[in-house]
Amino acid sequence: RKNTKRVPSFRKLLRTSKIKLDNKLKNKQYKQQSAAKKYRKEQKKLREAVRDAISRKPFPLEECKKKQVGKCKKWEEEEEEALPLDMMDEDDLKLMEDLAQNASFLTRDLSSNEPVHIKKRKYESVIDKYEKVPRRMQTEPQKELIHLLPIKDKSGIIPQTMEKPVLGVAQDEEEETEEMEEAEDFDEEPLPVLSPEEMAAQRRQKLQERKMHIANLASAILCEPDNNIKKLKELRAMLMEQDPNVAVIVRKLVMVSLMEIFKDIAPSYKIRPLTEAEKATKVKKETQKLREFEEGLVSQYKFYLENLEQTIKDWKQRKLKKSNVISLKAYKGLAEIAVKCLCELLVALPHFNFHNNIIVLIVPLMNDTSKMISELCFEAVKKLFKQDKLGYASLGVVKVISGLVRGRNYNVRPEVLKVFLHLRIKEVELQKDSEDIAPKKKFMTYKEKRKNLSRMQRKWKKAEEKLERELLEAEASESKEKKLKLHTETLNIVFVTYFRILKKAQKSPLLPSVLEGLAKFAHLINVEFFDDLLIVLHSLITSGGLSYRENLHCILSAFHILSGQGDVLNIDPMKFYTHLYKTLFSLHAGRTNDDIGIVLQCMDVMFAKRRKQVSQQRALAFLKRLSTLALHVLPNSSVGILATNRILMQTFPKMDLLLDNESQGSGVYLPELDEPEHCNAQNTALWELHLLQRHYHPTVQKFATHLIAGAPTEGSGALSLDLSQRPAVELFEAYSMRGMTFNPPVASVTARKKDIFSQMDSFIDEELNKQLQQHISETPVHKTLDFAKHLKPS
Repeated sequence: RKNTKRVPSFRKLLRTSKIKLDNKLKNKQYKQQSAAKKYRKEQKKLREAVRDAISRKPFPLEECKKKQVGKCKKWEEEEEEALPLDMMDEDDLKLMEDLAQNASFLTRDLSSNEPVHIKKRKYESVIDKYEKVPRRMQTEPQKELIHLLPIKDKSGIIPQTMEKPVLGVAQDEEEETEEMEEAEDFDEEPLPVLSPEEMAAQRRQKLQERKMHIANLASAILCEPDNNIKKLKELRAMLMEQDPNVAVIVRKLVMVSLMEIFKDIAPSYKIRPLTEAEKATKVKKETQKLREFEEGLVSQYKFYLENLEQTIKDWKQRKLKKSNVISLKAYKGLAEIAVKCLCELLVALPHFNFHNNIIVLIVPLMNDTSKMISELCFEAVKKLFKQDKLGYASLGVVKVISGLVRGRNYNVRPEVLKVFLHLRIKEVELQKDSEDIAPKKKFMTYKEKRKNLSRMQRKWKKAEEKLERELLEAEASESKEKKLKLHTETLNIVFVTYFRILKKAQKSPLLPSVLEGLAKFAHLINVEFFDDLLIVLHSLITSGGLSYRENLHCILSAFHILSGQGDVLNIDPMKFYTHLYKTLFSLHAGRTNDDIGIVLQCMDVMFAKRRKQVSQQRALAFLKRLSTLALHVLPNSSVGILATNRILMQTFPKMDLLLDNESQGSGVYLPELDEPEHCNAQNTALWELHLLQRHYHPTVQKFATHLIAGAPTEGSGALSLDLSQRPAVELFEAYSMRGMTFNPPVASVTARKKDIFSQMDSFIDEELNKQLQQHISETPVHKTLDFAKHLKPS
């Protein structure tokens, strides 16, 4: 059959990409190397066959006869004794006699089933043939041979070979020569046994060599990424380090090094694959070089991410490959480093390729049983939300979290939903028909130009519009309308997740996170859901199955809804005021002290932003109960509560009723009653402020003194600007004692001693001055000077 394969033309070679040509060359070299290796193995087998033939050299026939004569006689005698000849058939006896006269019967291996002539032909003059083969010196370089078709002659088959220059197999030749030398040396010396100190020193030396190699490759890539992009593959190959002494550390170092390299050399745009038309187009050398760099970067980045993913999967599935040199315990450390690298790339390269793949890997790990890995993923997602200004990355993460919560049947950790609180969403598209959000640039139509402009004006207008379009395309910042659309879609997915949990999993541990999220984003909910949502929140509170903290979140969510678009709704939130009034005494200086911040937010939304809808009786009741609560909590909570009371006294008139001892109406104050409208708070007084005036915290003392004076905005009883202009929640956080530090800082012992001594000196000086003034008024001048001299030394 005729070979139809043609030699590629020069034009076709020009169109062939460089990568394809390199791959062809590599395949060709690989085939040559495999053929050479196969030939060397055959030669090695032949040498082994020669040694076996020498060791199994047959004895001369004459010696064998001499040795076997006596044995044959004995054997015949024994055979005669064991088996008389008259009991054997004549044919069998004749066959035995014929075989006994044949020499090969005594020398051949009786265990084999082969005929006599087979072995004789096979090993006939084998030794003589190998003795005639000329031997080479060890110094001669071994040449590669190409095996050709053999020639058959009368003497037998003659193999045909042809010499060929060796290409890049120096290492293989060295290995083969070492194997041949080891095979020839029968008396091998055992490897020296190393002491623990020598093994540690050897390990340190290997580790230092690997570190230097990693550093050299990384510095070369960072210096010239365009030219040294192939070294990324060499560095990535070290992720498969097989030396058990240094494998774990080397793999960790390579993971971190590659992560830093990709962060540095990755461009600030997403690299898209080239189309067939673009590949066929002839471009400049610089453009072609850039394309090759981008293609290599994307492929190596993809393989690197796959390696990290495989490391995490192997650790999660608790399975290792048979050829792996790392234990399962050490594999956990590798998986943690892989997660750290993925988290860094998630935050650092949100614009680059395969970012969605990283999100799909990281988000399920937020629900991992390992606390370290889950916290790493939480922090990474929080950072991503905080720095994502446009919203593409946030939308991708929210979609994956929503699918994860639904796929796990709402059986995830509450922290997974708490991540939503860090979203940077402050406004959304509430009405789709609003065109004033971001008006588009309008260009004139052809009819308008034809009607209103002359020919020259149309020409100039066309050029201007073309320039404006190019400027809009070149502008990196996205329009506000696009940003609002992304935020709206993100928030819709968040609310869908929240509403599903409220509807299907009200007893789930995710409910507090849902209520907290609703409290933050409630002002962005569509008005159509307000009635249903308020009914659900009220039913949750009245069910009695919620903790005090969850009740606070429900109340805060309800008032966020009513303070935004809910102002237009005719809804009376009195029941939520009652719930908050009832919940206040659940807080104390213990573990519930941190929840005072939620109470302060509720008070701000319920009273400061809804002052027109709140009655005076309700405000008096809350003012009294908050003042009582200030005695039971830590100093930072007392400061926040007193700051809230200050706002109440300044916002609502006649709050100074509680600063007077006289009653202002009928009835008696009922502090245990849970109805703020009917507790008769106008008939009590704020006696708690006198106790808070003697509080150990100086800021609490200042606020108590300020409130006793009637919370004036100016004058001697007014607060400083640092305290009066800061909101209550900010003061609560500022004076927090979480870091076991007192704010303001306490003076040291030496400073306090100095203050005491200075106060004593000033007191003594004042007493001396008083005595001196009294003596002057009663005695003459010359006696007064003597008295002063007498007092001074004392």
